[in-house]
Amino acid sequence: MNRILENSIFGDKRYALLLEDLDRTKEDLDSAYMKLSNVIEPDLIDCYIYEVQSVQMRYKFLLSRVKQIEDSYAKNPLEVSGS
Repeated sequence: MNRILENSIFGDKRYALLLEDLDRTKEDLDSAYMKLSNVIEPDLIDCYIYEVQSVQMRYKFLLSRVKQIEDSYAKNPLEVSGS
């Protein structure tokens, strides 16, 4: 039974790390939006717009990696290795 869990998506350390990074990135995105909504200086507005765009790109990348891992387990969980 433990062998099955080790080879499942829940036993995949890469998946767990990606989920943690995705959560941190979501917090960073919320923070960037908050900063953007509280500035009136044109240079700072530009700065936070770039920050929001940058964090959005990181979030999309991480989300696509999470989905890629989930899809690989959904196709055939017995063939996926733990490495």
